[in-house]
Amino acid sequence: MTQSANQPSMFCFQCQEASKGTGCTIVGVCGKPHDVANLMDLLIYTLKGISFLSLDLDMPTEMERRVSLFIMDSLFATITNANFDRDYFLNKNREALELRAEVRSLRDVQFPGAADSLPDAAVWTGDESEFDGKAWTVGVLRTENEDIRSLRELLTYGLKGMAAYSYHAGQLNEIDPALDAFVRRALAATLDDTLEAGDLVALNLEAGKYGVDAMAMLDRANTGTYGNPEVTKVKIGAGSRPGILISGHDLKDLEELLEQTEGKGIDVYTHSEMLPAHYYPAFKKYEHFYGNYGNAWWKQNKEFESFNGPILMTTNCIVPPKDSYIGRLYTTGNTGYPGVAHIPDGKDGATKDFSALIEQALTCAPPTEIESGEIVGGFAHNAVLSVADQVVDAVKTGAIRRFFVMAGCDGRMKSRNYYTDFARELPQDTVIMTAGCAKYKYNKLDLGDIGGIPRVLDAGQCNDSYSLVVIAMKLKEVFGLDDINDLPISYNIAWYEQKAVIVLLALLHLGVKNIHLGPTLPAFLSPNVVNVLVENFGIGGITNVEDDMKMFLGA
Repeated sequence: MTQSANQPSMFCFQCQEASKGTGCTIVGVCGKPHDVANLMDLLIYTLKGISFLSLDLDMPTEMERRVSLFIMDSLFATITNANFDRDYFLNKNREALELRAEVRSLRDVQFPGAADSLPDAAVWTGDESEFDGKAWTVGVLRTENEDIRSLRELLTYGLKGMAAYSYHAGQLNEIDPALDAFVRRALAATLDDTLEAGDLVALNLEAGKYGVDAMAMLDRANTGTYGNPEVTKVKIGAGSRPGILISGHDLKDLEELLEQTEGKGIDVYTHSEMLPAHYYPAFKKYEHFYGNYGNAWWKQNKEFESFNGPILMTTNCIVPPKDSYIGRLYTTGNTGYPGVAHIPDGKDGATKDFSALIEQALTCAPPTEIESGEIVGGFAHNAVLSVADQVVDAVKTGAIRRFFVMAGCDGRMKSRNYYTDFARELPQDTVIMTAGCAKYKYNKLDLGDIGGIPRVLDAGQCNDSYSLVVIAMKLKEVFGLDDINDLPISYNIAWYEQKAVIVLLALLHLGVKNIHLGPTLPAFLSPNVVNVLVENFGIGGITNVEDDMKMFLGA
């Protein structure tokens, strides 16, 4: 298949802001150029080939680890707003072909004579000049059946989210070979044209199971390294010293930055999804760990300008930068943007070198204050369960009528103001449980408390949705319920990108029903797949605050 004049330059519908609610065809709404989008598709295709070749293969431990790390790292790099750098993906595709050749050689030894049954993803080859042409033929639209395409992409996006969590856990030396093996098996399954819709639905639910495992693994990694999050007040103003702003999700990067900036006359601030780092005991020893600056990722164009100092992007959530601060922006890990300085990994496990940021920070003015005060967070599962008796009593006495899980993502669409209005209009006997940057729609509202229990309980980053699951399962046990859906908990979740997809699949695996997603349902869900989710799990969208409030509360 070749690209004709009337075909789109790209096709991507993996995020909530997909153009016209159907898909980006010229350039990504995120700013991703069409050629980068296509190279991402080619990389995913070759990862599927590597995964197919690895099935039933007896790989040496060292080789299996390299394959797993490459697949996870590559999947993570293709998440929305992570990496916009064409050169990065050209190199990744070259590395993928080299790794696939190595896996293929081992397979040929262990399974001689099986080459005739290999899919194209496992055998295609070409030099860099052929990448763009090949990429067009292997993207999302190559699966013609709309429902099969929908379920394959749902699975692939769930795997991307799972890879993100696995990557962060791996940075802290937590790995799960069974999870890695599932990712390869699931990727290979998307090449299997004999699988019907029912098979793919089952595989998506199995992905949810491993999604729970991935979030649990990351929780172990974070708490085992930095301690259990504690209820904490975080400053949201600005100090008088130069600062470095760190955004994204990777706590290991923050740790190394704090170590290297200690005693240098520089303050370190968190941004967006890095806010929950303030809740971990290990980071509280750093006196120059000042507070949180700004809001959710999509406001960075203005907030990075006013910060005045260097900004480090550790993971996805990059917005194409303005000229006014691109010279102060740095990426690290698998993030990247053309023209932006990149901090590489240290050699042989050494720490990263953040001296360039430190030197630049010392020449910059302090951050311009854009707000003042404090916000409270740190309500992860350990903190909440330590006061479980108080919570249970509040429910039994009627002081708390219902919990609302409003986790997920924030985004640019004005329709997302729905979540601010919804939080504001919730009755005083309800409590919001949140995780992820969706919190920025309401975490600075003065919603009060119920008997000392704040009405907004922030568990942390998007991966800390696991904490909300643990809390729900514990409440189910305490109340002696057989079904998690009998708890006084409603789910009104905002989604944006692929980490939200694996959280959704995890909830479905756990049997949670009647989850409402907004501001729109995913563009990659076909009408028939939506019907399956509605009929079997009660998945729904949102309408308006007044009607949805009646629906949730039965008023």
